[in-house]
Amino acid sequence: MTHHTFNSISGFHNHFGLPEPENPLFSIAHRVFSNETVNCDTAPLEEPVSITANFYTIGLKNIISGELIYGRTKYDCSKGTLLFTAPEQTITYKDLVASSESYHIAFHKDYLNGSVLLDKIKQYNYFNYYVNEALHLSPKEEELMKSIFKSIQLEYHNNQDEFSKEIILSHLDTLLKYADRFYKRQFLNREDINKALFSRFTYILETYYDDNHFEKKGIPSVEFLAEQLGVSHRYMSDTIKAETGKTAIDQINLFLVDRAKNLLLSPNMSISETAYKLGFEYPQYFSRIFKKKEGISPKEYREKFSVN
Repeated sequence: MTHHTFNSISGFHNHFGLPEPENPLFSIAHRVFSNETVNCDTAPLEEPVSITANFYTIGLKNIISGELIYGRTKYDCSKGTLLFTAPEQTITYKDLVASSESYHIAFHKDYLNGSVLLDKIKQYNYFNYYVNEALHLSPKEEELMKSIFKSIQLEYHNNQDEFSKEIILSHLDTLLKYADRFYKRQFLNREDINKALFSRFTYILETYYDDNHFEKKGIPSVEFLAEQLGVSHRYMSDTIKAETGKTAIDQINLFLVDRAKNLLLSPNMSISETAYKLGFEYPQYFSRIFKKKEGISPKEYREKFSVN
């Protein structure tokens, strides 16, 4: 496998045969080829190619065939795809065929200094989704996104002045807001997929409990559960939130409280033993979680529901 790491946007442009960026911290590229399709902007290679960039990227392509891989997960390509990557993410592709037109934005975190986007971009979880969780655009959404890309491109190639960066960031802010809206639409439209993921999430927790791993290994992290599902932890959390109205952490705590209610009614198990069996290092923390969810303490629950 061939691997490329890009520390600069200039190096990225040079590798893919793009013009030198007009700003070392920000670039936008629009490529149109005379041929109907092109193989991932590079010559075809027999082996997979992986890319790591130390800056943010946004790419809009109509992907026709091939493979995109992030970690152990494979992305099933389809048309109208918007891909987001955060710094130091690695994408692997093989025999990727995309349509003759594509847009690409790259920007360093430093470009956002002094703007509201510096903090706001951290709220957009989709920059940390796996590639197979890319945004699939409807035709109308794709046209809207293209219009924003064109507005950014127009300002980017305009004579730079004191307003240029502010205008570009304003357009970029709009693009990211629309992406957030379209992702939420995609979550709603994938209701069956969301239900299936949440069912698998619950099954993993149940298996973990049945195998006594809570007591042996502690409460599983969100990252661990996402890895078992083969998705990014941010995507898993957003899917569960869309499906249940609660975060993944809330669902883990609800699962623990549900199991605790059964254990607390066992006459041979103390509250501390119940806490340790559920993976809590400190019984006081278990009692706090339990009371927050049930409105009463474990002791009060036991006294209220135990059979005399």
